[in-house]
Amino acid sequence: MKWSRELCDIFKIPMEILPEVRPSAGDFGKTVTSFFGKSIPITGVAGDQQAALFGQGCFVAGQAKNTYGTGAFLLLNTGSEVPRAGEGLLATVACDAQGGAAYALEASIFVAGAAIQWLRDGLGILYNAAESERLAASLESNDGVYFVPALVGLGAPNWEPRARGTMLGLTRGTTRAHLARAALEAMAYGSAEMLAVMAKRGKVKFESMRVDGGASANNWLLQFQADILGIPVERPDMVETTALGAAGLAGIAGGVWSDAAEFIGTRQFTRFTSAMPRESADGLMAGWQRAVRAALVWARDPGDAGAAKKNKKRVSAKGKATGKAKAASTGKANAKGKGNVKGKGNVKGKGNVKRKSSARSGRK
Repeated sequence: MKWSRELCDIFKIPMEILPEVRPSAGDFGKTVTSFFGKSIPITGVAGDQQAALFGQGCFVAGQAKNTYGTGAFLLLNTGSEVPRAGEGLLATVACDAQGGAAYALEASIFVAGAAIQWLRDGLGILYNAAESERLAASLESNDGVYFVPALVGLGAPNWEPRARGTMLGLTRGTTRAHLARAALEAMAYGSAEMLAVMAKRGKVKFESMRVDGGASANNWLLQFQADILGIPVERPDMVETTALGAAGLAGIAGGVWSDAAEFIGTRQFTRFTSAMPRESADGLMAGWQRAVRAALVWARDPGDAGAAKKNKKRVSAKGKATGKAKAASTGKANAKGKGNVKGKGNVKGKGNVKRKSSARSGRK
């Protein structure tokens, strides 16, 4: 791998000042002694989501993980080939089993766990995030209530920055439990939507999905996610897999583990399997997609400001047309008037006056 000359040229960065590109597991020097009292080798370096992907053991093509943090980030390892981005998905770099270069498809959902934080801190209807699990489980269904948490716009697959949070299906019977459940359901719907796109573009059939991040501690959410997907959802014993993935890369390079298989062999997973009839899951997904369409219509409708702007254009165009018509009418009138003045034969020669004079001559 190497730095992009095209991007360096765009940002006016001399390529010679950039560091050497190396595999994520390898020699990156040592720390200064002032940090830990002695110099420690740095043998693992990885980005946030790439480290989480490795920490979940997804270092082979066709494996995927979903991180439920403030947002949700779904990555599919596509192996040594750069995947074709599109349909809201991005192409990114990942790691193979040795920490070398691999590639992945990535989907970014802007708001996931942040929706629960908003219900707690913004609206004050949750005592803490963990309470959302009890409230969601207290309902037999969502009663048609959906929450599209576009609090900062919509990410994949719609990428609509003008979208805003939208709640639909509210009635007088709606309670805080419905809102908590709708926020949790939204994470599962958005993830399912993107996993389906990944399966199509990556030409893979998912047998399971591994999850991590703070919100993955919510058992109700993971069971609902498995129900909507129709495949098992696996949560590792340590959900902070970003730090673990970086440690795994460092440990393999440093000889703590002989290979990636030994590293991942130390993990234990809790498995959630689908228990919901497929027809019911499909019906819930259809309701979610309808809710997203409603949010998009609101985002893309210019509203009163847009209508006023259009009316202003219409009035302006009408004014121009009226002005042209008046000008044309005035021009015609002037042209007509000029003709009368020019010919003023009747005034100048006053034929009637001349004839009167002739009559007089006759009488004489």
